Amino acid sequence: MKRNIKLKGQLRVYMQWPLIMLALLVGMNIWIYTVDGNAGLILSTFIAIYGIAVGVLYSRNKYEVFTELVEFAAQYGAVQNALLKDLTAPYLIILESGRIVWMNDSFKDMVRENGQKYLDNYIPEFTSDAFAVEEGHTLVKEAKFNEREYEVSFRRISIDVLNNAEALIQIPRGKDYFIAVYFHEVTRLKQYMRENEQQRLVAGLIYIDNYDEIIDSVEEVRQSLLVALIDRKINQYIGSIDGVAKKMEKDKYFIAFKKQYLEEMKSDRFSILEDVKSVNIGNEIPPTLSIGLGLSSDTYAQSYNYARVAIDLALARGGDQAVIKSGQGIDYYGGKRDQTCRNTRVKARVKAEALREFMAVKDRVIIMGHKIGDADSFGAAMGIYRAAVEMKKEAHIVVNDITAALRPLYEAFVDNPAYPEDLFLNSGNVEEYADKNTMVVVVDTNKPEITECRELLKMTETVVVLDHHRQGSEVIEGAVLSYIEPYASSACEMVAELLQYIVDDVRLPGLEASSMYAGIMVDTNNFMNRAGVRTFEAAAFLRRSGADITFVRKLFREDMETYRAKAKIISSAEVFREVYAIARGEDMQVDSPTLVGAQAANELLDIGNVKASFVLTKYNGKIYVSARAIDELNVQIIMERLGGGGHINTAGAQFDHTDMEKAIEVLKETINVMIEEGDI
Repeated sequence: MKRNIKLKGQLRVYMQWPLIMLALLVGMNIWIYTVDGNAGLILSTFIAIYGIAVGVLYSRNKYEVFTELVEFAAQYGAVQNALLKDLTAPYLIILESGRIVWMNDSFKDMVRENGQKYLDNYIPEFTSDAFAVEEGHTLVKEAKFNEREYEVSFRRISIDVLNNAEALIQIPRGKDYFIAVYFHEVTRLKQYMRENEQQRLVAGLIYIDNYDEIIDSVEEVRQSLLVALIDRKINQYIGSIDGVAKKMEKDKYFIAFKKQYLEEMKSDRFSILEDVKSVNIGNEIPPTLSIGLGLSSDTYAQSYNYARVAIDLALARGGDQAVIKSGQGIDYYGGKRDQTCRNTRVKARVKAEALREFMAVKDRVIIMGHKIGDADSFGAAMGIYRAAVEMKKEAHIVVNDITAALRPLYEAFVDNPAYPEDLFLNSGNVEEYADKNTMVVVVDTNKPEITECRELLKMTETVVVLDHHRQGSEVIEGAVLSYIEPYASSACEMVAELLQYIVDDVRLPGLEASSMYAGIMVDTNNFMNRAGVRTFEAAAFLRRSGADITFVRKLFREDMETYRAKAKIISSAEVFREVYAIARGEDMQVDSPTLVGAQAANELLDIGNVKASFVLTKYNGKIYVSARAIDELNVQIIMERLGGGGHINTAGAQFDHTDMEKAIEVLKETINVMIEEGDI
């Protein structure tokens, strides 16, 4: 047995060094013989004695040395096992199924081991799918257990690395790898990180939306008292969250506070928005606030920049709301009240002059509205067309789909020899007209995804946006001029005002005036919704320009099939939660189902006790939602939850499927959630 023992590797070389030295000595002895025979004989005697001694010791001690090496290796492995078993960090070995094959004492103490065989019995989120890791890689996940937080490392290890003599674990046959799991407790680290996060600065701006209006509505001697009461409300609210409020201008405040109070403000839905409306010392209208908050993890300056973006967005959406902008996105709160229409036209004049300057340096103007255009987008486009023509500029309008309601108006221009043949373009040929000397004007929408031709926005550097819908998170980027007024009844109203400042003594043909008048009538539901003083002034201007009311009325007449389709929608209506009318439009044999749905939604508001109406219409592989309200409910924030938008009392959204039951269920669930959260 002793003779069968063989050493290998570096140990074998080490043990054979005496034999190597013996060979060297023999070589040296031969060389000495050539010099002196007697000296060589003496050296040969000593070499013989050395060789006999080495051979005896090597043959006798080889087995003993090997035995001691094996004992050392076994003791070393036992020490390793003991160290791993007594490791203060929880450590275990599992199979790909999650079955535990070994755990150290720290893991047993952590989970108070009770005989369970699988890891997910102790930590439910760690199922077999949770730790699928490739060989040679480490997967790190976070977990909570018994109010402690851990970073858990999973590493896949091949079975080949195990020594056959290793008794630490036994891997079942057929398994070619196991997973080592290491728990690193980070409870205190995470706590410090959260505390540091809560200490971050939130910068904010507060504007009084209607400062001039409320000041003018009270006596001069009481104006300072009104402002003082508003100041007190704002300072008390910010002071209650340990923040700082600094008045910058008569109607503007800068605020700063810790992030830890932000969730508190969200939970009470920014109560200052409603609280400030209670200030009343004889003012005819209540004061409203717009709040913009910015939160950045980079710098305080970036937080302030975010706050400026947020306050601009709040104002563009009509005011009376709070907007929070951070690196993760934008959140909206409030916005339940419609913005008070301002009688001053200063802003319209400033925007008109800016539009004229941009238009003056361009050779061509291309105008487009939203997809499935209506009379408002078409009429507004014609108004901008007239401004461009009066300034001697080439102008075109992008129109893709011509709805049945829009077709008579569209054909009136196509058949009129006074207009060029290429007046109307489509997405297919618009690229031939767009170049660096072209200006694009977008009307009646501020969302790039619903414009007639989104690609057109990238074909030119000069883009202007004119819209009366509330601005959302996704906007047309890079616009050199953006005129968005949510108080306006329609885009045609805005363009009618701009026309009077862009061109002196503008000559508006009767057909164009009629198309703009029709746009106002559609969006105001015959002057019954959102019709303010400036709406009637715009209508009067169009009437003086030659708008034919009889022609407009004939445009809105319906055929029998459309009338029946609308009646069918109304007859399908159900009342949800006693005040919400929900109807559906399916299998309608009409050219413009969405328009019929919108008309039906308007008529459902004539039912007593109905605060809001929703009509869901199938069209082109989608379900379109038309939402309407009078003054008791904000349907715009409901539609925003569904990915849409619009006005407080006129809004819409889309579902990318045709499952009517599912769409109605989602709508109802959204209403329920918003009622529970206090949004409606």
